[in-house]
Amino acid sequence: MNANTEDQPSGSLDFIKWGLIFIILAGAVLGNNYFADESVFIRALAVVTAIVFAGFIAMQTEKGRTAVAFAKESKTEVRKVVWPTRQEAVQTTFIVLAATLVMSLLLWGLDSFLFWIVGFVTGLQV
Repeated sequence: MNANTEDQPSGSLDFIKWGLIFIILAGAVLGNNYFADESVFIRALAVVTAIVFAGFIAMQTEKGRTAVAFAKESKTEVRKVVWPTRQEAVQTTFIVLAATLVMSLLLWGLDSFLFWIVGFVTGLQV
């Protein structure tokens, strides 16, 4: 990151905005519990509306703008990824399974050998 983005002070109203976001989300939770006898559809719609409204307010803060910029950059980077073909994915999966099987057999053998050594040294046979 360059120095410009790290040295920018957050907006003076950001603290108030985050407090409002917290109040909205807490109100959604408490309202959902308070109106438990109402229709689930109406309660779900109210909670989703509150979350969207809180998200809109969050995007107006410095951290929110940074998060949106990061999401846009991430989307650009995902487009640059060269995804494996189905054949490459299957072959890689089989290599991982084979390596896991070999390692599990090696660890099982080592564990059995050490168990036998400890039993021999202590004279305890289980």
